[in-house]
Amino acid sequence: MKKFRKVLDGLTTSSPGGTIGSPSCGSAAGTPTAAPTPKEIDIQETLVSENFQLCKTVRHGFPYQPTALAFDPVQKILAIGSRSGGVRILGRPGVDCYCQHESGAAVLQLQFLINEGALVTACADDTLHLWNLRQRRPAVLHSLKFNRERITFCHLPFQSKWLYVGTERGNTHIVNIESFILSGYVIMWNKAIELATKTHPGPVVHLSDSPKDEGKLLIGFESGTIVQWDLRVKKADFRIYYDEAIHSVSWHHEGKQFMCSHSDGSLTLWNLRNTTKPFQVTFPHGKIQKDGRKESCKPILKVEYKTSRNSEPFVIFSGGLSYDKAGRRPTLTIMHGKAITVLEMDYPIVEFMALCETPYNNEVQEPYAVVVLLEKDLIVVDLTQSNFPVFENPYPMDIHESPVTCTAYFAECPPDIIPILYSIGAKHKKTGYSQKEWPISGGTWTLGSHTYPEIIITGHADGSIKFWDASAITLQMLYKLKTSKVFEKPKPGEGRAADLVEDDPFAIQMVSWCPKSRIFCVVGISAHIILYRFSKYDANTQIVSLEVRLPCESEDVISPSENENNPSLSEPGSHSPHHQHPASPSSGTPEGVKDSIPHLKVKDRTVRVPPGYQAELVIQLLWTDGEPPQQITSLDINSAYGLLAFGNCNGLAVVDYLQKTVLLCMSTLDLYGAADPYQRLTRSPRRNRQSTSEFCMRGLSNFYSDSKKRIRTSYQSLTELSDNQQSVDMERSKSPTSVHYPTSLHNDPRVLPEPVASLRASHCSPVFYLLDNDHVNGHCTSPTSQPCSAGKPRVPMGPEGPRLTRRGPGRPPFRKAQSAACMEISLPVSHTEGYASRRAMLQQLHGVTMYSHDEHHTTAPYCWNERESRENSFSRSRSSSVSSIDRDTKEAITTLQLGESFGRKGDALPTPCLWVGTSLGVVLLIPMSIPTDQEERMEEPVTIGPSGTVMMLKGSVLRFAFLDCMGALIQSPYEVWRDPNAPEDPDRPRRRKLVNFSPSSSQDTCGEGHLAVVCSERQAKVFLMPSQSCLFVHNITESSFVLRADVVSVCNSVCLACFCANGHVMTLSLPSLRPLIDVNYLPLTDMRIARTFCFTNGGQALYLSSPTEIQRITYSQEMCDNLQEMLGELFTPIETPEAQNRGFLKGFFGGNTHTFDREELFGEAAAGKASRSLAQHIPGQVGVEGMKVAASGVVGDLARARIALDERGQRLGELEDRTAMMMTSAETFSKHAHELMLKCKDKKWYQF
Repeated sequence: MKKFRKVLDGLTTSSPGGTIGSPSCGSAAGTPTAAPTPKEIDIQETLVSENFQLCKTVRHGFPYQPTALAFDPVQKILAIGSRSGGVRILGRPGVDCYCQHESGAAVLQLQFLINEGALVTACADDTLHLWNLRQRRPAVLHSLKFNRERITFCHLPFQSKWLYVGTERGNTHIVNIESFILSGYVIMWNKAIELATKTHPGPVVHLSDSPKDEGKLLIGFESGTIVQWDLRVKKADFRIYYDEAIHSVSWHHEGKQFMCSHSDGSLTLWNLRNTTKPFQVTFPHGKIQKDGRKESCKPILKVEYKTSRNSEPFVIFSGGLSYDKAGRRPTLTIMHGKAITVLEMDYPIVEFMALCETPYNNEVQEPYAVVVLLEKDLIVVDLTQSNFPVFENPYPMDIHESPVTCTAYFAECPPDIIPILYSIGAKHKKTGYSQKEWPISGGTWTLGSHTYPEIIITGHADGSIKFWDASAITLQMLYKLKTSKVFEKPKPGEGRAADLVEDDPFAIQMVSWCPKSRIFCVVGISAHIILYRFSKYDANTQIVSLEVRLPCESEDVISPSENENNPSLSEPGSHSPHHQHPASPSSGTPEGVKDSIPHLKVKDRTVRVPPGYQAELVIQLLWTDGEPPQQITSLDINSAYGLLAFGNCNGLAVVDYLQKTVLLCMSTLDLYGAADPYQRLTRSPRRNRQSTSEFCMRGLSNFYSDSKKRIRTSYQSLTELSDNQQSVDMERSKSPTSVHYPTSLHNDPRVLPEPVASLRASHCSPVFYLLDNDHVNGHCTSPTSQPCSAGKPRVPMGPEGPRLTRRGPGRPPFRKAQSAACMEISLPVSHTEGYASRRAMLQQLHGVTMYSHDEHHTTAPYCWNERESRENSFSRSRSSSVSSIDRDTKEAITTLQLGESFGRKGDALPTPCLWVGTSLGVVLLIPMSIPTDQEERMEEPVTIGPSGTVMMLKGSVLRFAFLDCMGALIQSPYEVWRDPNAPEDPDRPRRRKLVNFSPSSSQDTCGEGHLAVVCSERQAKVFLMPSQSCLFVHNITESSFVLRADVVSVCNSVCLACFCANGHVMTLSLPSLRPLIDVNYLPLTDMRIARTFCFTNGGQALYLSSPTEIQRITYSQEMCDNLQEMLGELFTPIETPEAQNRGFLKGFFGGNTHTFDREELFGEAAAGKASRSLAQHIPGQVGVEGMKVAASGVVGDLARARIALDERGQRLGELEDRTAMMMTSAETFSKHAHELMLKCKDKKWYQF
């Protein structure tokens, strides 16, 4: 049966040969096969599945959507909870831990067990969790799920094992922290308030024990009711009924006063001697108006009342501003004596907390700092200085300062690059910070032994680039580069053109960096490229600007009133590399409108540039025929060649950045020449172009608004697409990468979509991807899957092939293929996951929006209904073959690679080549001739000529890599870095020093040749060069498609790492493409992950897990084994500070705290058991047994021993308590019996 299945798989999933005319090589999905080759290559592969394991390592950045804050004043560690159920625990730099609740429920509140190495979290699903922090990776020990009540507030007194839990019903429950069992002691809301009160007091919003007496619990209800409950006698000491709702309560350390914040912006101070009315009422920001009334103010959400020995007490609160002052930023107010300081924040305040010297609430607090958790930032204010400066934050909390639009990850960088970048970046650091050390200094962290230089680069929406030191699983900012300084400030035009100005015209789309030559290249959203060179000296420089006009393949806009029988013939033309397309005779676009369209203007004067990366060349794509340029989809740069290559969906361009000239600029179709693997059909004549300027402006405004929205992906998840046009338009307002469909294509899947030529103009197809229509005859087809016959080579070009490759301007080619080769596949991402098609997902992935007039507005007069679109279309056959043939496609350049290779089959020696991969799965080789002498290189031109070499894969080509005949990775040649602004040395003239890794340099035993690894969305192939025979092929996935692929070094070998759209991470051995690991890592619910996922050497990868956080993962078993050593320790053994001696007089006059035994009141013996239906105890994954797996090292052993001792001590304590109770009962009985005997001793019998 297995053999039969293999035969079927081989028949159904066979793939075409590597080259036209070469033997075909097929493979079943997941099974690499080898084809007969001219010579055997014996490579010993060392990687096995045991070398791989996938796990998360560390998360960097600011916690996304924070909700709660807690601080351990003894351990000095900080915890931040988030809306997604995450908890970040921070200590000294290097101590950074991320935990995640399995439920994903929002964290409502956090409570440290101070100096105990544990944390209690209360979540929105009404569950309490106890986390063990005495291990490097914290885990849940216990959970308690409330079934009938909603948790609203929690309070854990210092050195207590009983947690007070307030609920929405107004009840207060008590939980034993050690066993996580609910006590039978309950303070019911109707007992806490007076019986005469007819209204419910509302949820519990505050709980705290009195600093004067731990047996008194202060309960604050939302309605304004405050009750002090005597826990011993189970009754209220006093009740306060106030008119305004309460938000928070804070005690004076002596326990005689407390302060409340209210919803009307007031603060009330209450004295326990007289609770009938507040001792003081203040409106800190409410002024008295002319009519004598107070200004209405916003609520004060939280207040903290902290005392100091040598100064007046601090009153710190958030909110309370008057409503009249609109536009005011969120504020934190610090009242110190008569001085009031208002600190304005950039973002809304989520929570704040004063950091005090002592953990005891009945001692002078001595606050020294305030931690303020904002929606998008974390700041710490120094209270010890009168001007309240902020501390410099050592954590990378500003990754999202501007939304991240792209990422790059480089491991094993040259060791000198990080110190140089840091020294230059340190000169531009902000000043004015507090001089004191960062107060959150808990935990321990040491530099692990398995570390090497790593750098992460992030590109942002404002055009800035940030270099980060990512060595040893930390993250530290090195250097920031602002690309916008290359351009003049955009000036918005007048009239309607003012609406076209983009908010983010400098947004970064792609980066390319060579750490060895220090050449850096940036691709921007405005179809511009900036080339930077690194220098340690400042300089006066003139930035050279090159303008490139890539051949445009746009169609004309079609009017619904036009008749198919009266076409308007277009002018003939050709796509020569530097040929400017003639404008259509009826274009009618006013030049004034074109001139007012905003564009980026490079500074044309000499500018002073600081040390660091200095711009040398700017390349800009020009508007063509009134259409904006297509976004750049691929880029490669090589410092040894001095060349830069880039492409988009129109064509390819190669620039010599040493001579500052354009070497090649041609459409994708022209690159094929006579070797085009497709038969190109000529298009029908074009119709008249719309001549109204209003139409043109409407399309441009759509383009700009979409580009603007597309970049703003920062704080909102990229939303789901819908087939409904109305919902798409609604999503478009909040999702920057929403894709817009013509209404007629997706509303009714039963209606056959007509050719896109009849529906709309495809002026700018998506960045990388080509199909304007995914639904053909009701089937979903892959836009990049290539037709392949079972075991048959592709049909060669006919004699009319060369003639058909030439076409007029604005005529995108049709692809024609064998009808038997139409491949129907299931969509890799279903509608339920939020994406209408793979094409829609890919458009979001690369941030491209369709630029089509009739797609953007359903109310536009140029949107047709289904009937009109059918009437104005060509009559088509309903067969699947014709449907697949007639799809309107654009072949985008998806990947480029410059390197030493063999451009033609007969080449004996490797030469500089450009490998080109397209969205139709085609690989083209373009050999080049580059002068070797330095003087000739600067004067003689570089010659480029397409060789006609074509290889085919299924799906868009994603990655190239080259291996020598021993299986080692061949690095691209590079130029050794030399400072361009260094002082001249007359004795040692500057010369370019090139390092060339020629394929033939290391194959003395194997002879000439090398291996080329090509990976596409669905397939990977290994070719032997120069024979171009396919050695190995592997179908990576049939049901999904690859988003990211890279050839990386792991364990002194190389492998192909892939990340698929279905969330799978897989690695393949090289060159045999044998599967090594395939892990379903995470479901792709967020396009942000797909757009930022990248692999690097050493078995590492990263992605943007949220708009503010970078998640790093490893797929290397070696790194997983060493991870415990690299992580920081959260808990360090510290002796708890002793309570201050309060003195005899203070204790004698009632100032001292009363001894209070909570166990006596809340234990099972006294209070009984709570109802089982009220809460359910859930043992954690890590009990005593689980900790054996999760914990390791001395800390894990100590934690296990401590838990065992605690459990034993608890049992012994319970036994001792019961024995003491029995002895007390016996003594009482003996005493009563003795009293009765004395009473009856002298009585006569008749007196009884």
